[in-house]
Amino acid sequence: MAKLPHILVVNIFFAPFSYGGATVVAEEVSRSLVKHGRARVSALSLIARAELAPYTVLRAQVGGIDSYLLNVPHGRKYADMYDNPEIGEAIKGLLDEISPDLIHAHCIQEIGADLLRVAKSAEVPLVLSVHDFWWICERQFMVRMDNAYCAQNPVQIGNCATCVGDHAAATRRFDTLTDVSSLADIVTYPSQFALDLCEASGLAPGKGEVWQNGIHLPGPEFYAAQASRRAAKPGHVFGFLGGPSQIKGWPLIRRAFEALDRDGIEVLLVDGSRDGTWWNDDHIAGLPGTWRIIPRFEQPEMDRFYAQIDTLLFMSQWKETFGLAIREALVRGIGVLQTDSGGTTEHPAADPARLIPIGEGVEILQAQILEAMDSPCLSPVAGIQDFDGQARAFCELTAPLGIEYGPKDTAELRRPA
Repeated sequence: MAKLPHILVVNIFFAPFSYGGATVVAEEVSRSLVKHGRARVSALSLIARAELAPYTVLRAQVGGIDSYLLNVPHGRKYADMYDNPEIGEAIKGLLDEISPDLIHAHCIQEIGADLLRVAKSAEVPLVLSVHDFWWICERQFMVRMDNAYCAQNPVQIGNCATCVGDHAAATRRFDTLTDVSSLADIVTYPSQFALDLCEASGLAPGKGEVWQNGIHLPGPEFYAAQASRRAAKPGHVFGFLGGPSQIKGWPLIRRAFEALDRDGIEVLLVDGSRDGTWWNDDHIAGLPGTWRIIPRFEQPEMDRFYAQIDTLLFMSQWKETFGLAIREALVRGIGVLQTDSGGTTEHPAADPARLIPIGEGVEILQAQILEAMDSPCLSPVAGIQDFDGQARAFCELTAPLGIEYGPKDTAELRRPA
């Protein structure tokens, strides 16, 4: 049997210390590659332990993946957060030790640009996956100091002076990152919107590919649980996964519901914080109907939450790159009311005429809420891929770099998601 290719996945977080949506993608695609015998995978992520020597590397193993943990010191300088030669030296030593055939870099904030230089020097092909706007925005999400969306397209660093503490330092950062991005062999984006904005802003023009994220599909018992709840409690239930902030659209949601004179309103608010501090009774005081605050859930508990709701409220007031929750809802037959929020709209059920413009739309949202309450529940939306489909797409995308994945059955490799 031919030797499997060895992929080094690099992300700021990775199991056994996981956090954030991009980490979910990095982990799930890696697990799929290993599970289906397509590749051997190692991972590199960061920890910050004061009791350990700076820039030492520890090793763990989780689910058949060797996980290398690079310890970084607290109190690093601004420039070290995006370009740190000491991290580069540590990565060089790791590459010498494990000899990967491909490096797949996801979110590398605090790891930084030297990863790309080291990969280029070692002649290891590198795929860079952009999940947010860290590469072109010091604030990572293109959200201004006043919690409004920046809306630059393309981003021009000369316009960023009012958002950053040191504009000269931010300019050096922008120039460094856009320059070093050209060292990647392929740059992937989860949406066409993200690709167009980043390339127009100078991030590796011409090297971009759309590589849509996968999601966790519903488990075998989900639809029965959903049908049972709907039969026992036929009222329409809305769900909201964001926090009580302007950028996630909570003021818009509150204004829309507080003006409704309608029986049967029920809304679940998920407190996504780790300590249950996002939401309190003051946030929902005076709102009509029944409002419940429930704790955050982990990925394995997703079906239990979605079985309780009929429509997801996604009122983001900034242009996001993808929107996992929207796809998770649609594939489970959950309706979605959403804003015109960038890559979140690039799904099979999107209707441009129904997207709520960012910065407005109380009356539009009210009308859509009432319509949802009077309409039949949505059927599951087809054409949304899972993480196995995303892993297969990654194999196809990177095969031209000379990576020969197992299994050798090309029909299996290329079957549609």
